[in-house]
Amino acid sequence: MASWKPLQVLALLSLLFAECGIAPLNPKIVGGQDATPGSWPWQVSLQRTGLGHLCGGSLITKNWVLTAAHCVSRSRPSAFQVFLGLNQLQGGNTNTQVNVGIAKIFVHPRYDSSTSNNDIALLRLSSPVQFTDYIRPVCLAASGSRFNNGTDSWVTGWGNVGEGVPLPPPQTLQEVEVPVIGNRQCSCFYGNILITNNMICSAVLSGGKDSCQGDSGGPMVSKQRSRWVQSGVVSFGRGCARPNLPGVYTRVSQYQSWINSVIPDNKPGFVRFTSSGVDPDSISPASGPRAEAAPASGPCAEAAPASPAPRVPRASRVPCGSAP
Repeated sequence: MASWKPLQVLALLSLLFAECGIAPLNPKIVGGQDATPGSWPWQVSLQRTGLGHLCGGSLITKNWVLTAAHCVSRSRPSAFQVFLGLNQLQGGNTNTQVNVGIAKIFVHPRYDSSTSNNDIALLRLSSPVQFTDYIRPVCLAASGSRFNNGTDSWVTGWGNVGEGVPLPPPQTLQEVEVPVIGNRQCSCFYGNILITNNMICSAVLSGGKDSCQGDSGGPMVSKQRSRWVQSGVVSFGRGCARPNLPGVYTRVSQYQSWINSVIPDNKPGFVRFTSSGVDPDSISPASGPRAEAAPASGPCAEAAPASPAPRVPRASRVPCGSAP
């Protein structure tokens, strides 16, 4: 029997990989557009019991959801319900919607609310969900994944469609396309706010497309061949869709070891995402947990803030997340 175990494990991993990142109904936020039902089958709405939508998240296995730590830190599992198979927050999901409770919340042990470093959490569902065309897991970016500056990405969510402008009824899931902005350039735009190696940025630098309040915890994904791979978790930003102020996301590929340590079996599908060519951002991550801020010279000189910008409190800006 023992001689079969490696083959059994390999078969299980192959099965999990076969399931993740496939959106059968996908033909292809601020500045976004309505998503077609089933386009993003891993998208979840994390709702406070009796209060409605709070944050986004992504289904990564039948039993687990990935979200931002700031959405669930210091909260009890009983305070939330996870909704899957939704396209509209207000009706219209009769045959696709599933809601399930949370059994346990795992916030990253090194989450720092003052810097937003390690802004990531796992939610163990109270019961497994069944996969359908409208409910499926996303693949996660594996360690060593590379998302060069300019990598095409999509963000999805039910957040505000402008600063202080809620998504109007029936609150249809929004999707927006935004390219990755390299950490060196992103650090330059944010001045004294440290953009760490645990973060990844995206934006249309002219403004007009971004995530906003209510998108926090949701996924940023990129497509590699036939699979969608989650590169980021909506974390923070300054305002919504402002020029030269990218949205900042938790970099999923930095957390493969932690995720695997929390999830004991039936682990998520990890995919090593690769970008071709030389990264235009010319980023070489600094040693240690934080990347050094780039000096205000060269292409960033004019865009850099004249004075250090204050960190946006978690309550005032539920971090960025944009969709296809």
